[in-house]
Amino acid sequence: MPTTTSPPDLYRHGLRLLLDKDIASWVGLWAEHGVMEFPFAPAGWPRRLEGREAVAAYMRDYPDHIDLHDFPDLLIHETTDPSTIVVEMRGVGRLVATGNPFDMTYIAVVTVQDGRFTSYRDYWNPLAVQEPGAAFTTHPTRSSAR
Repeated sequence: MPTTTSPPDLYRHGLRLLLDKDIASWVGLWAEHGVMEFPFAPAGWPRRLEGREAVAAYMRDYPDHIDLHDFPDLLIHETTDPSTIVVEMRGVGRLVATGNPFDMTYIAVVTVQDGRFTSYRDYWNPLAVQEPGAAFTTHPTRSSAR
């Protein structure tokens, strides 16, 4: 994405890549030293990922576990800081292992610099990972990334 891409446009582009299961290109939207945080992560799940490589490792197997179909109810709120947005959305699809529906509500606070994600605080429901088939990171990644 060009450095003139607005934070809302970059975010929307990222969602399209996730729906296309193009994790490598989604990771490519990240700044080298970008930080992804999960303030509500349950025990054993990472709370902070530092750097593009850590984000890539975390997301590597996501499509093998969660088959996303849509992001309905997308609302992107611009803030007084033009580089930061607040996003409300749902991710819907199915859990690959069980075929059960996947329906997660998210709120994210995202900062973009030079056309790349630099900070992404993802406020997702930690109870959802208790569903069989929802865990998409391996146990060693979860415990070592905390």
